[in-house]
Amino acid sequence: MLTTQRRAMISARLARDGQIVAKTLADELGLSEDTIRRDLREMAVEGLLRRVHGGALPLAPPLPDFAARQAIASDIKRRLGRRAADLVRPGQTVFLDGGTTNAEIARALPRDMQVTIITHSPTIAAEFEHHDAEVILIGGRLYKHSMVATGATAFVAIEQIRVDIFFLGVTAIHPAQGLSTGDYEETAIKRAIADQAADTYVLATPEKFGAASPYRIMSVSELAGLIVHAETPAEALSPYRDCTALIVA
Repeated sequence: MLTTQRRAMISARLARDGQIVAKTLADELGLSEDTIRRDLREMAVEGLLRRVHGGALPLAPPLPDFAARQAIASDIKRRLGRRAADLVRPGQTVFLDGGTTNAEIARALPRDMQVTIITHSPTIAAEFEHHDAEVILIGGRLYKHSMVATGATAFVAIEQIRVDIFFLGVTAIHPAQGLSTGDYEETAIKRAIADQAADTYVLATPEKFGAASPYRIMSVSELAGLIVHAETPAEALSPYRDCTALIVA
């Protein structure tokens, strides 16, 4: 089989199955595992896939900047935000991660609800200007791509809190590789917040399923639930049904 044929097959399998296991594909094609690994390595260098131990995963789509993301899939994000807001009860302490989807939670919460909101995102904090909620804004080095605070100052502050619910923002969701994002320091902060939360939820827009970003936050099974859009394809959701609750918006 020619190299171009192998690579076309790898791309097709990746699109169909969401992953490549090098040994399995090598056995199926009657080739050496080294041959398949070399193909995966070269395709990763060209930005066609992401190498992981034993195989490869699809690349998470590159994120546009924060301002541009505000206009993407806004109707879906609003529905997810409203469903997430339904999980919040008066008197709770809620940590809102940054991001345009989590901003919809803030907009959906009743303005007169007595709740404590903790966030490391100044844009999320600003959404509560006219709410009765108590708002605690955690500071640190501003990671402008996501408009959240990172670094040692944020980490120390997070260690001092306990929250009932954490709404975690991610860029990719994969049944084997878990929940991931694209910045190393931001990943550590997200993990630290999840460690302080009784329950962690992710608002999952459909394009995030089946992909992996460079830095892993946690496994899907550690979540209390994924909040998903009703029109997300069933085949995209099926690997997660035994891992965590699927909450449909």
